[in-house]
Amino acid sequence: MKGLESVSRETLAKLQVYADTLIKWNPKINLVAKSTIDDLWDRHIVDSLQIMRHIPEGPQHIVDIGSGGGFPGLVLAIASAEAHPKSSITLIESDQRKSAFLRTVLRETGVSATVLTERIEKAPAQSADVLTARALADLSMLLEFADQHLKKEGTAFFLKGKNWRTELQKAQEVWQFDYEEVTSETNVEAVLLVIKGIERV
Repeated sequence: MKGLESVSRETLAKLQVYADTLIKWNPKINLVAKSTIDDLWDRHIVDSLQIMRHIPEGPQHIVDIGSGGGFPGLVLAIASAEAHPKSSITLIESDQRKSAFLRTVLRETGVSATVLTERIEKAPAQSADVLTARALADLSMLLEFADQHLKKEGTAFFLKGKNWRTELQKAQEVWQFDYEEVTSETNVEAVLLVIKGIERV
């Protein structure tokens, strides 16, 4: 499948365990929209995996906020186990049942990551090297969270849909930052925003 060429057989097997577990749990706790289940790999897994190509080399503290069903955080944790073995991963998710799901997948895949069952704004400051989020909030709110949890020299990776330009303009009224937009590998209208140097205006 497109987007999975660089993934080893071992990582692919763990992603399959994740996908199977999500399909089993989804009717009970609605981790992803039911209409997207048939397209789970492309729509959610490959979409999340594209961040891996941009994560800097060396040990990183990767923090995923509002992890929900684990996109992109759990996908990154599974892929990083091999690609960035010295990195540490923290998933922040306020919903108890979704946190239980995340811990179950980590246990079943043998992948190491910390799950914090906390509201993002209440969680202790994470001093992350890399901060990620997908389908969580508008960009202004994400930058608010980044201000709390991202190291000054860290990088934020936010997967954004077709309204990203409007969100960007609104965010620039309150925040100053450098950004690069990378066209999404799974949706021509979407982008991966790579953001650094976040400061209030």
